[in-house]
Amino acid sequence: MELKKLIKISDYEWEIPQTGEMKVPGRIFGSQKLIEEMDEKVYEQVSNVATLPGIVKASLAMPDAHWGYGFPIGGVAAFDPEEGGIISVGGVGYDISCGVRTLLSPLTKNEVEPYLEKLVKALFETIPSGVGSEGEIKLSPAQLDEVLIGGARWAVKKGYGLPEDLEFIEEKGCMDGADPDFVSMEAKKRQHRQVGTLGSGNHYLEIQYVAEIYDQSVASAFGLFQNQVVVTIHCGSRALGHQIATDYLPLLAKASRKYGIPIKEKELVCAPINSEEGLQYFKAMCCGINCALANRQVIAHLVRGVFKDFFPQVHLKLLYDVSHNTCKVEIHEIGGKKKRLYVHRKGATRAWGPGRPELPESYREAGQPVIIGGSMGTASYILTGTKEGEEKAFGSACHGAGRTMSRNQAIRSFRAEEIVERLKKRGIIIMGKSKKGLAEEAPEAYKDVSLVIEATCKAGLTKRVAKLLPMGCIKG
Repeated sequence: MELKKLIKISDYEWEIPQTGEMKVPGRIFGSQKLIEEMDEKVYEQVSNVATLPGIVKASLAMPDAHWGYGFPIGGVAAFDPEEGGIISVGGVGYDISCGVRTLLSPLTKNEVEPYLEKLVKALFETIPSGVGSEGEIKLSPAQLDEVLIGGARWAVKKGYGLPEDLEFIEEKGCMDGADPDFVSMEAKKRQHRQVGTLGSGNHYLEIQYVAEIYDQSVASAFGLFQNQVVVTIHCGSRALGHQIATDYLPLLAKASRKYGIPIKEKELVCAPINSEEGLQYFKAMCCGINCALANRQVIAHLVRGVFKDFFPQVHLKLLYDVSHNTCKVEIHEIGGKKKRLYVHRKGATRAWGPGRPELPESYREAGQPVIIGGSMGTASYILTGTKEGEEKAFGSACHGAGRTMSRNQAIRSFRAEEIVERLKKRGIIIMGKSKKGLAEEAPEAYKDVSLVIEATCKAGLTKRVAKLLPMGCIKG
């Protein structure tokens, strides 16, 4: 991206001036290096989002931003329903509520290492992964409706996990407003055996250890300690979320024309939040969120079972579960007034600062745990949200490293066998369902996650708490 197009606000914050049909300026967070490496499409898409009705304050992009459908991946925008604000499929994405959850063990790296290869193999054999993967839970459309309404609460009720888990999941494990009547039968059919499955693409399950602690006080509040073994799960709503997006794109395209909303890019089709079409999509999207929350809850239950086989006395406690492809109703202060806004985060994570009543009581003074995954074989991070981040970015942060290479480029550039062997020499065990999937996810296909984290923190959006390094990783 050309820096001359931007106004420098600080070393880690850049503005796209409000021009033409833009209703607000654009705001991109990142170091000069990260900004220069961003695709020009990020500039274009941030600017396009800024033209949508009812947008508040600015169209935002996180330091890991790259080109996406309609919104950039790493895009954030809030819309005011009282000002004709819209809701957009492109602002949420196809993998609705794709997100991460981290489980904490009382074990140390040294205690797990002797069992690592067998442990990774057992997890790989227990948790279905890969394109079209199916699990043991088979649901009729009526049973699936219960999942879409209940989310992780449904899973806990069915014995997948513990009631105390719900306190450490966004929305306490269940998104209000879900209505399965607005989810197509095709979406339900595609999902009937996918609850409790990892999927493919950049989804993973990773055994990690705490390599470094930056803030001892917050780390203690979160239950983190040096060399501690943790497990992170990254996945979403699987086929159901993708089908919801597919179903609603043409509906919202018609709505855009019906309500006279000018669209700069076809994937930006949208409807007024309070319109019939907008409400239908919101209710369906909430079902997608609940599907993802249930999915991660079931996978966590399976992980706990595998760990029990190796370490019978060990319980894995849930640190937090946070999504990064959502539209949520939130209260934010705008111009000194509290406003009810619909905040779209597409490849961006909610990152509340201290004091928010939505947070678990034990985290309220520290702020929300923000879980940022790196690329395969690289570091991941636990951060915490800030009040400054709430003011600048509606309490949002990056969600990962961000791709620098397309999947096709990665397949042409890397061989799965070489990646697995290279990582094994570093003591990292990798197991994947397909060679193609492993090549697509080569570490070199992504930005340097440490630079993304540095920019996110120096922009004031988050604070560093701990660095995690991988021991074993399962890919679809």
